Amino acid sequence: MVTGSEVSGWRISSLAARKQGLYSDGSPIASYPEIIKMKMIIAIIKPFKLDDVRDALSEVGVQGMTVTEVRGFGRQKGHTELYRGAEYVVDFLPKLRLEVAVPDERVEAVVEAIAEAAASGRIGDGKIFVQPMEQAIRIRTGEEGDDAL
Repeated sequence: MVTGSEVSGWRISSLAARKQGLYSDGSPIASYPEIIKMKMIIAIIKPFKLDDVRDALSEVGVQGMTVTEVRGFGRQKGHTELYRGAEYVVDFLPKLRLEVAVPDERVEAVVEAIAEAAASGRIGDGKIFVQPMEQAIRIRTGEEGDDAL
């Protein structure tokens, strides 16, 4: 039987428990910050920059990424458009969200490649976020960690 804190042999840790260095079942997470050797890089970019970013990532050795169409705004705050003589406000602008999982030693090169390729010099170029990633598992082979990337 699978308990609430274990799924297929994996212990689950809630955010509150992780901050205390514990899994949700109360068992300790051994040196939690030291075990994270991978990062998830999330970039929000303008749609027309996708090909440039993909080429730049290929040059630094990134083999895969996930791309999602999203809508949002930041300082740009949208814009107004005229349609059939009526003016209306476009609050949420179309963007792309790229997700790339990389080993720690490649984070700087990947972030630099995205930043250079996505830059147009105008407002609304996007953002890059780097988050720790606990585990990666390739479903087909069962490879884990850096090997699964």
